[in-house]
Amino acid sequence: MLSCSFCAKSENEIEKLVAGPGVYICNNCVDLCVKIIAHEKSPGRVPEWAELTDEEMLTKLPRIAGTVAQVENGLDQWVGELRRRGVTWVRIGEKLSMTRQSAWERFTRPAEESAAEDRTE
Repeated sequence: MLSCSFCAKSENEIEKLVAGPGVYICNNCVDLCVKIIAHEKSPGRVPEWAELTDEEMLTKLPRIAGTVAQVENGLDQWVGELRRRGVTWVRIGEKLSMTRQSAWERFTRPAEESAAEDRTE
């Protein structure tokens, strides 16, 4: 299930969800952004967690983890498409500030690993 990358509400809890590259924003967060941008000088906002109890933070934790998983899934899809296009692990690693080996280890799927092993045997 998709959710807003900013407030972590699921698509069932909101009216609209706009997709970006691996992230999503709901109509409520867009409205809030419009209000923030409309104010020329808005005071700095205290991070939300400073206002929450431990129990409230623990309740929100699965939603935050879900947002991370959603972004990671989007990144996996982008890397997968680049690999299907023949882009090398070296180039992907360079753009992600990691070695070719690190990129390969992070993004290689089991089926791709098997195919690579078959080619080296």
